[in-house]
Amino acid sequence: MTELHTLAAAIGLVRIWWDVAGRQQEVSDEALGAIATALGYPADSASAIAQSLARIEDERQRPPALLVADAGRPTPLPSSLAHVKLVHEDGESRTLPIEGGYLPAIAEPGYYNLFVGSHQLTLAVAPSRCHGLDDLGDRRVWGPSIQIPSLRDRVPQPFGHFGHLDDAVQRFARRGADVVMINPVHALFPGYGIDFSPYSPSSRLFLNGAMGDPALVGLPPLPPGEDGGALIDWEAALPKRLAQLRKVFDALTPEFRSRVVSDSLANGDALRRHAIFDALDVRFRARGLDGWRSWPAPFHDPDATAVRQFAAENPDEVAFHLFVQWLAHESLVAVQNHAKAAGMAIGLLADLAVGVHTGGSDSWSLRDHLLDGLTIGAPPDPLGPLGQNWMLTTFSPRGLAESGYAPWIATLRSALSRAGGLRIDHAFGLSRLWVMPEGRSSSDGAYLIYPFHDLTRLAALESHRAKALIVAEDLGTKPGGFAEAIDATGMFGMRVLWFERAIDHGFIGPQDYPPDSVAMTGTHDTTTVAGWWTGHDLDWAEDLGRLPLDSNREREEDRRAWDRGLLWATFGGGEPRPAPDDPAPVVEAALRHIGRARSRLAIAPLEDILALEEQPNLPGTITEHPNWRRRMSAPLEDLLAEPDITQRIDTLAAARKEPPAGSR
Repeated sequence: MTELHTLAAAIGLVRIWWDVAGRQQEVSDEALGAIATALGYPADSASAIAQSLARIEDERQRPPALLVADAGRPTPLPSSLAHVKLVHEDGESRTLPIEGGYLPAIAEPGYYNLFVGSHQLTLAVAPSRCHGLDDLGDRRVWGPSIQIPSLRDRVPQPFGHFGHLDDAVQRFARRGADVVMINPVHALFPGYGIDFSPYSPSSRLFLNGAMGDPALVGLPPLPPGEDGGALIDWEAALPKRLAQLRKVFDALTPEFRSRVVSDSLANGDALRRHAIFDALDVRFRARGLDGWRSWPAPFHDPDATAVRQFAAENPDEVAFHLFVQWLAHESLVAVQNHAKAAGMAIGLLADLAVGVHTGGSDSWSLRDHLLDGLTIGAPPDPLGPLGQNWMLTTFSPRGLAESGYAPWIATLRSALSRAGGLRIDHAFGLSRLWVMPEGRSSSDGAYLIYPFHDLTRLAALESHRAKALIVAEDLGTKPGGFAEAIDATGMFGMRVLWFERAIDHGFIGPQDYPPDSVAMTGTHDTTTVAGWWTGHDLDWAEDLGRLPLDSNREREEDRRAWDRGLLWATFGGGEPRPAPDDPAPVVEAALRHIGRARSRLAIAPLEDILALEEQPNLPGTITEHPNWRRRMSAPLEDLLAEPDITQRIDTLAAARKEPPAGSR
């Protein structure tokens, strides 16, 4: 093994890996060196590599900023330590002996200040499992997943907001739903209608201010707007919404402003930094500067004199963006409170994107804790020969360790402060992520190992503290040991109809879905049931040149006809198989199928409940498909009153109340 390979292994870069076809792949030395250098360990010469290895050894000798322990189990510590002092969050202090190099077992989960000699660190004692649904006994719950911007009501608006979500939550609660899964509502760039994907946020700590609804916090409602038709015109709508919110802010009474200021101060410096970032972004974007990396250099550092001077000279602008965040947060909290008051066991199930925009707020203010000079994506494989570069960044393993996992904990707490559960997008990223030097192709990347055990245990601890469910989006080829670890931690995996196949390639029965999972008819990235049955997804694939290279439309139609038979047989349809242009019976059967699953939680996209053919997002496209722009055809109130839709909801709800398939 060369010194470069030794360095790569030491910092968690995987040189040899296997693709989805089981073929061994090897990362080039050039790529390893470039990635190692971007991670802060120069590797452009033998002497640089030697210095980087020495630095790694020095880092290993330092006491950690945070130590994660399992509740009820001894925790290994350096054997040279004689005793430690432990202080719980509530201030209770005690001295603990070190026996055989182990800290004695601590039964109560929580965060503790640990004094080891002259060094102070945080001890996070995690429960054995995440908070689950055990409090509900044998009850199996259900609900829809909703793309909030797609919603309408009787007052015309260019896109749905948290007020529309509140209406949807209450309507489904009356139908017996216990959960509503929502798209990510992370902060985007304010008033900017180009980067509107919810999975490419400016910040995962804060919210998309355009979603806030003044009416939910006792302020006058937003004025009626242009309906916009079947597709959202984000480029026009978001600047108008920012202008509307500014008018709301300008009309606030002094008392209301004081309330906003007081609440904002309680949320600390991070919120103020984000508000300053948004104010700067609006200022510089008007000059054509996209993201903080294109700003004048004096503004690149959040603590720089130029940034402080800007905030001091523009207090009203910063106060406005603080208000926008306050409004969004209070609106979403109101929705969750209304969901619980209506009897929902979970309420909102939020969604955590895998990364953030490289020019956004988080990468500006958390730069020392995030990958710098690297982006994340997916490796090339037979299904995607070019791989993927998502043009996002995320936490770096080194940044997490040096910060005591503070940004990960803050991100979890932020999401769980206004929801009853959290779906972690691309949860494989807790174990490893494909990283590549910024501006390079996916083929120049490598897998970077993350502190999986610590990240999942901290998620379990935050789940325990918030009494909230954690769902791991675990679709695709799992890293070794991932499934077992997720099961042991009590995170719910996702079981999506289209991917649940048996060895003979048929679809598995509802009795084969594991209990600690979420059974789903689809996700925002998959075809709808109606779209699949009619072959509408094949229409898109053909139009965009996305059919498999070794196939054609005729072959794909033949394969789909065979799969229709397999699916209908799995559903146990005693009646003749519906024709391809008759998807309604299939949609209802699919809802019954996931309803009967042994999974404790069943979720159906609103698109399936409405039997729509179009899906919200087509992965691998940007402008070729109207991603994140589709709207419902009518107010939800009217749609849910239609007999066919009522029947589908009743079918799913009734199936959830039956004994699970395969039970005795």
